[in-house]
Amino acid sequence: MSEKVIVIGGGLAGVEAAWQLAKENIEVDLYEMKPVKFSPAHHMSGLAELVCSNSLKAKRLESAAGLLKAEMREFGSICMECADLSEVPAGGALAVDRDIFSRLITERIEANPLINVIHEEVTAIPEGNVIIAAGPLASDSLSESIASLCGSGLHFFDAAAPIVSKDSIDMENAFTASRYERGGESDYINCPMNKEEYESFYEALINAESAELHSFDKRKDVYEGCMPIEVMASRGKDTMRFGPLKPVGLRDPKTGHRPWAVLQLRKENAAGTMFNLVGFQTNLKFPEQKRVFSMIPALKNAEFLRYGVMHRNTFIDSPRLLKGDFSFRERSNLFFAGQITGVEGYMESASSGIMAGINMARYLKGKETLILPGTSMIGALQRYISDESVKNFQPMGANFGVLPPIEPKIRDKQQRYAALSLRGLEDMRAYLEKRI
Repeated sequence: MSEKVIVIGGGLAGVEAAWQLAKENIEVDLYEMKPVKFSPAHHMSGLAELVCSNSLKAKRLESAAGLLKAEMREFGSICMECADLSEVPAGGALAVDRDIFSRLITERIEANPLINVIHEEVTAIPEGNVIIAAGPLASDSLSESIASLCGSGLHFFDAAAPIVSKDSIDMENAFTASRYERGGESDYINCPMNKEEYESFYEALINAESAELHSFDKRKDVYEGCMPIEVMASRGKDTMRFGPLKPVGLRDPKTGHRPWAVLQLRKENAAGTMFNLVGFQTNLKFPEQKRVFSMIPALKNAEFLRYGVMHRNTFIDSPRLLKGDFSFRERSNLFFAGQITGVEGYMESASSGIMAGINMARYLKGKETLILPGTSMIGALQRYISDESVKNFQPMGANFGVLPPIEPKIRDKQQRYAALSLRGLEDMRAYLEKRI
C-alpha cells in the first residue's frame, strides 16, 4: 500500500488534512485549482481563502465556537496558529486579516517538504488514498464525479430550517403529539397559535427583511422545490395554514380544540436536545428570524442553535455515506473533509480536516481511527454527520445543543456553558492519552 495521499482542495479543511499527514511523515499531493480556475466566490490565489466573513467567531472558552478552537489547538492546528498571527481587533471574536491569514498558511504549506501543492483542477475522484476537501463551490466536473459515487446522496443547494434547543421551548405553550395520533406521542412538539397570534406572526413575516443572495446562489428550482416560508406567506394569508402550519389532525389538550395554526418541531438528533422547525426553510436575515419566529408563543424564549439558510452548498448525505472518522463507508481509503461533509463554518470545516488527516494517517499505519468523545465539540460533530438516525440531513455548526446535557442541570447559562466546555476538553484529553 502506497503511503502517499491525495488531498483535493486547498481550503481550510484541505490544508489542515495535509498538515496533519505531513506531521506523520506521510507525503501529500495537495490539489488546488486556483489560480488556474476560480469558483464564482473565490478571488485570491492563495490557500485557505476566507470567502465570506473574516471572523472565526467567539474566542471565550465558555462558547461553542471557543471550545471548538480550544480542541483544535490540542492537535496543533495550522489554521489556529496562523489566525493568532493575523488577528485583528474584534471584541470577543477571533477575526483575522484574511490576506495575511491566507499568505501565512500558503507559506507554511509550500515550505513543507512532504507537501506538494499542485495547481490543477481535479475532475474525477482518483484511485488510491484520497481525502476530498472540496468546498461548497466544488467545480462542476468534480461535483458530478462525487454525485456518481454517492448516488442520490449529494445536495447542491442548502435549504435548511432553523433549529432550536429543546430546553428553550416553552412547553406551557406547546404540546407533544403526532398528527392524527400516527407515530409516537412525543415525535413532534406542537406550537399552537390562535387567530390573533397567527395574524400578527403573518404580518411580521411578510414584512421581514431577507438576506441578499449572491448570483451563484440563485436557482429558481430551489425555491419552488423547497419554498422559503416567507415566500409561501406572501402568496396569501392562509397559505401557511394549508401548508406547514396546518392544524388538521391535532387537538390542543389545554383547550380541547383544534388550534388556528400549528408549527411542528421535529427531533434533529437521537438525544432529542435539538428540534427543527418543520417546513420553515427561510432566507430571512438571522436577526429577523430570531425576531419573527420568536413571536410564536412556544418559541418566545427560543435559543436558535442554527438559523435557516438557503444558498449554494455542495454536501453529501453523510449519515448514510460516512463513518464517524470521516471515511467513506464503501471505500476505506477515501475520506471526506470540510463543508462537503455537512459541518457548517470555517473552523468546523478546518476541524474536520484535522480529523480526516489524522485518521487517514492512522488507517495507513494500521491503527484504530479516532472518534472523539461525544462530549467534545469535534466528537459531537463527528457523531452528528455519521448518525444514521438523523433524517433530512442538513449541515450543522458548533453549538452546545449537539453535546449531551450536564446532569444535574445547571440553570445559569454561562455556568452551564463553562461546565460543558471544561467537561469536553477533559474528556478529549483523557481519550487521547489512551490512544496516542
